Amino acid sequence: MDKQEEKELARRMVDEIRRLAQLQEKKLRLMEVCGTHTVSIFRAGIRQLLPENIELVSGPGCPVCVTPDRYIDKAIAYAGREDVILATFGDMLKVPGSVSNLSEAQSNGADIRILYSPMDGLQIAREHPDKKILFLAVGFETTAPTAAATVLAAKQQGIRNLFMLSAHKLVPPALRMLLNDAEVHVDGFLLPGHVAVVTGTDVFRFLARDYHVPGIVTGFEPLEILRSLVRLLQQKAEHRSEIGNEYGTVVRQEGNPVSRKILEQVYEPVDAEWRGIGTIPLSGLRMREAFAEYDIEQVLPLSISVSPKKTACRCGEVLRGIVMPPACPLFGKACVPTHAIGPCMVSVEGVCAAWHKYGGERFRFGK
Repeated sequence: MDKQEEKELARRMVDEIRRLAQLQEKKLRLMEVCGTHTVSIFRAGIRQLLPENIELVSGPGCPVCVTPDRYIDKAIAYAGREDVILATFGDMLKVPGSVSNLSEAQSNGADIRILYSPMDGLQIAREHPDKKILFLAVGFETTAPTAAATVLAAKQQGIRNLFMLSAHKLVPPALRMLLNDAEVHVDGFLLPGHVAVVTGTDVFRFLARDYHVPGIVTGFEPLEILRSLVRLLQQKAEHRSEIGNEYGTVVRQEGNPVSRKILEQVYEPVDAEWRGIGTIPLSGLRMREAFAEYDIEQVLPLSISVSPKKTACRCGEVLRGIVMPPACPLFGKACVPTHAIGPCMVSVEGVCAAWHKYGGERFRFGK
């Protein structure tokens, strides 16, 4: 399919979205639950194409954005120890804690290394046997299996100086929380394709079964997103609630059995704090007792006090789809990507960062 054919197909799907919108009995709020979807939607200008009675909002799909102050403060405390080398993904450096961030800690002399994979920490651990190599294990079901595989590899290779500070989050419990929240109203979900590669589609069945809310596992190209929107609106027009899969090239109903097995071998669910949202039952992961020797909080527990930070930042409400970023008084003023007040502006997948970069642009599909 060439560019012209893609444009024509996109126009036909937009026309279908507008036709289906006329069949709706009320204004609908649809939510994408993936930071990559958020960026793709803005980059393609899809929001601007939707009829007035179809609103597309962003959910808590950016792992950096939902990482709480307490975790960042603890990471900074560990980084301040002379016997620790902190290893992390680069987008964690500027995530604000209660008083500082990792970038400032690095400027103050902390040994912080940027990695592309937790597996890279194995080599650092071999090169520095006198140091504790601490990886910041942050992410959803997409990245958690790699962290788990790293722990298994360390154990197999006899590496005893590599540790994890875990803050992995699970998407399905967060969606349940949203639907139980009286302030949140969602009529359908664009479900995260990367997460579903690991989990499969069955983990999302509760949306339709318990809440009568449809969801479509979605890819990341504009045509895939538009097709998923058509399918959601078809279900709403026909008063159906099902979980569909528009990312069938890589997502299976059962997910990835190997990744799931590794994840379940190393981790177990635990209640977890989400920044701006609060504690969500069984929405996080901690290492099982059999792997406690790789859990830094078990090996070297630290007690920290978090200073409550008063700010006008509305990131928590943005992550729940209650308000759009421009409703925050800091957005585009005190809070910009080069000087972020809240985490939604820090990450390239953050809702506020996407709004700031793409929010005013029109549809650019196929250019």
